[in-house]
Amino acid sequence: MTPDRPDAPSAAAPTLSAVHLLLGRVETFFNLVAALCIFALMFLGMAQVLGRKLFNAPISGYIDFVELSMATFAFLGIAYCQRVGGHVRMEMLLKAAKGRLQWVIETFGIVIALLVISVLIWYGFGHFLRAYQLGDSTIDAQLPVWPSKLLVPVAFGLLWLRLVVQLVGFTRLVANPQAEPVAVPTVMTVEQLAAMEIEESLGEVEPSKGGG
Repeated sequence: MTPDRPDAPSAAAPTLSAVHLLLGRVETFFNLVAALCIFALMFLGMAQVLGRKLFNAPISGYIDFVELSMATFAFLGIAYCQRVGGHVRMEMLLKAAKGRLQWVIETFGIVIALLVISVLIWYGFGHFLRAYQLGDSTIDAQLPVWPSKLLVPVAFGLLWLRLVVQLVGFTRLVANPQAEPVAVPTVMTVEQLAAMEIEESLGEVEPSKGGG
């Protein structure tokens, strides 16, 4: 997939592009928070090891902190990943498809994803609400688990919005296959992907805008 960086508006579909840009900033922020949490967890692990080995003073509730933090870096970056096409998927059929057929297949996939994510949001929010109402907590440090469970429907909600934007973008291309792709990632050839990775590794060019 071509990386889709929301850093420039597109005149082809200004309203869709504006929503794409705004949502992209939120996704980037969520992804940054997830990255910072991973970074903080690394320091916490180092402090745990040093504290146990040197001072015989492990961090109380360390395992609980790790368990609760997993939802942060497991889910907060999922919408960002969807936007840039970083998820793993089978592209053999898409590469063989051309024109309107390609966009129809993409649209069908987005519709299925929207249905799945909608169900996950519903049940994820139910799990959060139940944990909040019952005062559920971790076993060791008795930390409340509802903030961690709330991250799941919030992150999936952002992903749902991204999928809606991509659905509009792909539907627009189904109606007019010759239009400029906006707010959607597109399939790259092997040669294009190899060239882009070489250029990025040399620091000579920024990733392609792909979908506006």
